[in-house]
Amino acid sequence: MKTVFKSFILIATCLFYFESFSQDVITKRDGTDIQTKILEVTPNEIKYKKFDNQSGPTFTILISDVLMVQYENGTRDVFDQKKSNASGSDNLYELVEKGRQDAMMNYKGQNSGRGGVAATAILFGPVIGLIPAAIISSSEPDEGNLNTPNFELMKDPNYRKGYTDQAAKTKKKKVWKSYGIASGIWLGLIVATYAAY
Repeated sequence: MKTVFKSFILIATCLFYFESFSQDVITKRDGTDIQTKILEVTPNEIKYKKFDNQSGPTFTILISDVLMVQYENGTRDVFDQKKSNASGSDNLYELVEKGRQDAMMNYKGQNSGRGGVAATAILFGPVIGLIPAAIISSSEPDEGNLNTPNFELMKDPNYRKGYTDQAAKTKKKKVWKSYGIASGIWLGLIVATYAAY
């Protein structure tokens, strides 16, 4: 029974460990993300330190180069600047949001690896199952599994960013949900086995 309790404590600790690494994310207009700790936002620029080197130099980026800032608490600032495209009416943020909405409707997490994670957690226990869960949830979904509704829009880097980011979030949720359910099943099997003896 001590083993079961220790496994439960280890799983809970690992889940809180992953949540503790929050950072601010600056999304540039070209679609790249910068993991940061934001120090100051002015009308013209953002001052930040790189998340992996917070004792290092302070960097500055112009607001005109930034699409969006997502803060560690989940709030975000969107810096709206019109971009001419085929229809002439969409702006960058709308394309990112459209990508996210399309991903929520079309990406179902097929072939995300959640079955393998569940099998590993049930057969070898939650501690070993944590390894593939962490690896698989941190990888982007394969291009063939995205189930993109509009290949023309997918060529736009802002739409693509919104779509792939949301697909990655969906994949991550499904993998960790699968891991949690499988760990619960494993724990139930262990308890049932001990209760039978």
